[in-house]
Amino acid sequence: MAEVQERGNARLFSIAFASIMATSFAFILRALVVDEWGVEFALSETQKGELLGVGLWPFAITIVLLSLVIDRIGFKATFWFAAGCHAVGLAILLMANGYWTLYIGTLIMALGNGAVEAGANPLVATIYREDKSAWLNRVHAAWPGGMILGGLLAMMLGDSVGWQVKVALMALPIAVYALLLFRVRFPVSERVAAGVSYKEMLAEAGFLSAGVIIALMMLEVGRVFALPTWLTISAIGLLTAAYAAYARSAGRPLYVILVLIMIPLATTELSTDSWISSLMEPEMTSMGLQAGWVLVYTAMIVFVMRLIAGPIIHRIKPLGVLAVASALAAIGLFMLADATGPALLAAATLYGIGKSFFWGTTLGVVSEQFPRGGAVTLNVVAGAGMLAAGVLGSVMLGAAQDSATSRTLTQHDAQNGTALVSTYLTAEKTSIFGRYTALDPAKVATAPAADKAALDAVSNSSKKVALREVALLPLVMLLAYLALIFYFRRRGGYRPVVLNQTAPAE
Repeated sequence: MAEVQERGNARLFSIAFASIMATSFAFILRALVVDEWGVEFALSETQKGELLGVGLWPFAITIVLLSLVIDRIGFKATFWFAAGCHAVGLAILLMANGYWTLYIGTLIMALGNGAVEAGANPLVATIYREDKSAWLNRVHAAWPGGMILGGLLAMMLGDSVGWQVKVALMALPIAVYALLLFRVRFPVSERVAAGVSYKEMLAEAGFLSAGVIIALMMLEVGRVFALPTWLTISAIGLLTAAYAAYARSAGRPLYVILVLIMIPLATTELSTDSWISSLMEPEMTSMGLQAGWVLVYTAMIVFVMRLIAGPIIHRIKPLGVLAVASALAAIGLFMLADATGPALLAAATLYGIGKSFFWGTTLGVVSEQFPRGGAVTLNVVAGAGMLAAGVLGSVMLGAAQDSATSRTLTQHDAQNGTALVSTYLTAEKTSIFGRYTALDPAKVATAPAADKAALDAVSNSSKKVALREVALLPLVMLLAYLALIFYFRRRGGYRPVVLNQTAPAE
């Protein structure tokens, strides 16, 4: 009987692993072609950041909404919904003719990504409930695994192949996990098996964490649909109040803290990964290498570290792992901003090791400390991370570059008597951070050689500024984790909360 259950669990784990790999294929292929989109469709750096961001923030819509109903509709329906979104989104991307078709296609793909996470996290926490942190790290090794495979396939195609062919590679993992869904039986979730009520689940998360999710989501929806500010704020208040009226709980304080920590965590990992190929392009080009190799290399580190995370977590506990990981990521990012040659490899290694443990270990802490929250506590914290990375983080990195470019060009004009600002910094744009001016790609493309050299130097400098700014975030995380370690020590040490349950199947 135990052997049969083990085989069944292995197949369920394979579905979760393959579906997460499909989401990472979409992530890395988008990161590798975003500069080609920028050239073909005349996009600013901030617009490119918005396209990278929309690959992340809609994730929260499906991960949160499906978390509310997944125990009713089941794991299988959730994964099938994800496959449908991935197929439709990919078709729109392949027919894209400008910013908005790229935006819509990426958005639908991201909705599928959220559905994958909504199903995969509680599924793995249910079938491996005695060792959640280790197994959640293992299943999320699929993320770097997909980036390695997708990145290598795309780079093997070379620069002569159009971006449409590279994007079409997303179809491969989508087909694989869809085929695995046939003729498989899923269990009910840990929360349902333990007899915890729906209302108790919502109360565990509480309206404060729900308010964070709702606010981030509505800010982006308001921007995309140009909603009046009063309407956006009213929607945030009404939706949060509705959750509070039903759940009648602000949520567990520790859980709210973990949700807030996910904002810098996801920006450090996902937003930086979205931009890393573009940010490192000048230095990698000078070494005769494609910029995508930085992302593939760090993904290889993450893949290995997540597979072997179990013994490390057992030895120094999940919060200790997160504290060390934050310190390593901060050091690695600071070094990447100025690294050249062999130092670039060392910096990327530190950053890669650090970010390896962020996502899976955080989900493990949430699942171990708040099992009564079921899919909601697990997926709200993941949704907050994706929203922060998509709505704030990716756009922030693009905006940091545009802002640094504006400052540096102004200084260049003052020192050299040129007029680069008035000639090239003329594209009027709007982002979540307000109105701004960006370089006009069409004018830059036809600039004289002397102007082009100056503009390239300014652009390269702006990329380094963005990396230095994001490196401050893991330092904030480090302080938060040290405080949590002290908190648990005062309570007698970190211990998982265990629910007694049976495990009926769907």
